[in-house]
This record gives sequence, structure tokens and C-alpha cells, in this order.
Amino acid sequence: MTLVALSLVIVFSMLSLLHVYWACGGRVALVAAIPEVNGRPAFWPGVAITLVVAVGLASFAVLVAVGSGLLPSPLPPALVRLALHALALVFALRAIGDFRLVGFSKRVRGSRFARLDSLVYSPLCLAIAAGVLVIARA
Repeated sequence: MTLVALSLVIVFSMLSLLHVYWACGGRVALVAAIPEVNGRPAFWPGVAITLVVAVGLASFAVLVAVGSGLLPSPLPPALVRLALHALALVFALRAIGDFRLVGFSKRVRGSRFARLDSLVYSPLCLAIAAGVLVIARA
């Protein structure tokens, strides 16, 4: 379980740092991370929302570390388990998708994002969901 927890903490931390990089003006891999419709970005996230996502991802790393015992918890164990189950559900739903732009159920295909979503992003979300569920049930 420690290996699963450490892997999740590293993934969440790296994703958080990537979002901070983007919020600070970095452009590497940014276009490949935004869904496209008719060859144009479906949306363009601003600095504030990108930083909110970065903080959320960092918080997920801490939650996994707490839930696995890597960090001490000031919260009741039942609350931590509930939060972990909710997190697993969120990532499972992201993997399934919105039936339009993201996830295994997406209809918009053929863009760089769609290919990466099918090969990397959605499988990663599914793996994260499974890993978090392992931590939640331990």
C-alpha cells in the first residue's frame, strides 16, 4: 500500500506543479491539455482557475498521504476515508467522461487532446481512482 500511496502523492504533486507552471505563463504541453472543438480550444482557463486546480491537486496529495498513514491526521479516520472514497469517485467519473469532450465516452475525437485523453489522461484518471480506492479501503 505504501508504494500505491507514494505513487499517488508523486502524481498529484507533479500535476499540481504543472498547473502552477501553466499559471505562471508556461506553455509547454498546455495546448495538449485543453479539449478542442473544430480545431479550437473548447475553453481557455485563466490563471486563477489554474491555480485553484493546482491547490486541489496538492490537497489530494496530502489527503492520500494522510489516508495511507504517511502523514499524521488531525481529522477523524472515518472522515478521511469518506473523502478518499469521494476522490476516487471523482476520478472514476472523469475517466468515464462527459459524453462530449473528455473521458472514454467522448464524442469529439481526432484532436491532439482527444488522442492523449484516450491514451493517457483517462487511463491515468482510472488508475488514480483505483489507487485512491485501495488507500480508502486499507
